[in-house]
Amino acid sequence: MNNYELMVIFTPVLSEDDFKASQKKYTAFIKENGGSIVHENPWGLKSLAYPIAKKTTGLYWVMEYSAPSSLNEQLKIQMLRDENILRHMFTALDKYAVEYNARKRSGVSAGNSKTVEA
Repeated sequence: MNNYELMVIFTPVLSEDDFKASQKKYTAFIKENGGSIVHENPWGLKSLAYPIAKKTTGLYWVMEYSAPSSLNEQLKIQMLRDENILRHMFTALDKYAVEYNARKRSGVSAGNSKTVEA
């Protein structure tokens, strides 16, 4: 099992219910194929750096999960078929990135963990 982070930009014309349904669709797909969800973070509507398909905003969603490496290719095919997705990006996380994300979620300072005593 490897650790991954997935960022997806959905089209901004989706309703809130459709946005949540799309998130559930992909989390269910990962769970059905032997993966597990570590953390989800819907960012909501954000401006794009450049227009994609004549759209200047998009609904962002970031998910951290662990799964076998073969799952990413299946997930990629599903996302390319989905007309509501403008862009997606997979990032493989090493143990330091997983540790960093866990500290950041728990509210601990994500910077240098060493402290200087006076």
